[in-house]
Amino acid sequence: MAGRRDFYRNRDAPAANSIAPGGSALVVDQRGWVLMQRRADSGNWSLPGGIMEIGETMQQCVVREVKEETGLDIEITGLLGIYTDPQHVIAYADGEVRQEFNITYRARVTGGAITVSHESTDVRFVDPVDFDRIPIHDTVRLRLHHHAEGPQMPYLG
Repeated sequence: MAGRRDFYRNRDAPAANSIAPGGSALVVDQRGWVLMQRRADSGNWSLPGGIMEIGETMQQCVVREVKEETGLDIEITGLLGIYTDPQHVIAYADGEVRQEFNITYRARVTGGAITVSHESTDVRFVDPVDFDRIPIHDTVRLRLHHHAEGPQMPYLG
């Protein structure tokens, strides 16, 4: 197994044994392309983000994680949704099986330059027409779908 394996609506998924609040950013450039990173641990393309640390807000977490993972400075501009589906679990090589808990924010770039971190093999803005041609986990596809629907009420699920 790679460093992590995502299970979504899979009856063979292991039972969750932890939960950790995490956040991610949906950052769009002037062309409408979405900032994504190719995860080193799974090979999937994903939105940048990570787990909240003690002493920070979720928004601070997302700003910090995007900087660490992409080299870009961002500003939060809104809320895409809250994703807490207990049928999405992530199994890690160390035995942790984490239930999904993610708050995804809309954001824009304010500075910095794209760099690849140790957590990814590529970072770039991806044209939405390419989403069907690259490996993206179903739960990230759900977020991309919510983004494509436009700026209605945030998803709460």
